[in-house]
Amino acid sequence: MCRVLNILCEPLHRVANLVRISVLCRVYNFYYPRYLRYEDFCVAITNLPTQPMMSDAEWETRCDLAALYHIFHHLRMTDLIYTHMTARIPGEKDTFLINNYGEMFDEVTASSLVKMDFEGNVIGDQDSYNEAGFTIHSGVYKARPDITCVAHTHTNAGVAISITKEGLLPISQDAAVVINEVGYHDYGTPASQAECDALGHSCKEFNCVILRNHGLLTLGASIPAAFLRMYFLEHACSEQVAAASLNTELMPIDSKVLEEVNQRYGTYRANDDFGKLEWSAMIRLLERNGAQYKQ
Repeated sequence: MCRVLNILCEPLHRVANLVRISVLCRVYNFYYPRYLRYEDFCVAITNLPTQPMMSDAEWETRCDLAALYHIFHHLRMTDLIYTHMTARIPGEKDTFLINNYGEMFDEVTASSLVKMDFEGNVIGDQDSYNEAGFTIHSGVYKARPDITCVAHTHTNAGVAISITKEGLLPISQDAAVVINEVGYHDYGTPASQAECDALGHSCKEFNCVILRNHGLLTLGASIPAAFLRMYFLEHACSEQVAAASLNTELMPIDSKVLEEVNQRYGTYRANDDFGKLEWSAMIRLLERNGAQYKQ
């Protein structure tokens, strides 16, 4: 009789054990999110994103910045483990988030991002970061207190245009959208204080910066704004590279039309909602593709 009861109760014991493991994993993940993940132990139970001990504003920023890395991965705007995007943490002075050096863009998660201050100190868990990345982003944030997000890429098209003397030409619709915001920065010694200061100076008046012999940089008052500027800038560079390969005379956009386009898009860029519609579309794409960035 006891044996029969044990057989009948065995499934209930298994469920009880899973529940106990679930609770323990969630508690452990709350305090030590880097070292243990809930899904490592409870793959059979629905995996819900958990928020470590931090403000709601920081966690939301982490999720959005991690999403940006996954979006750039989807758009193939990557360079192995190099290049970086960062975001300020709302409500905190002189701190920002950057990717954990060594992670591919599609490996970045909300909890893996590294929190830093403007002096190069890591806040919280000790992880590695790209020193050149710190130089670029800290320099921009110091010079531009109005900026919340900075994106930097090394795409073939972006680097190709950065190598040319003429830079970005007003020959496409995408170029027309951003060209009034484009500035240039001469190549300097990476990860040096002189380069940090020089970058801050170059970004003072421009939200799209072509880093000579290096790549592209975009700034935004929000993560969606920095993303959309990079999207337009990257497309403009790709279109120019493709057009130049045809080995024929290029047709510039009329200067009067350029001025009218700038007036129209200037109003759009100044709006707090700039980039949010496109951003929402990309987030839906990530969700459909099952991207795991909110961990």
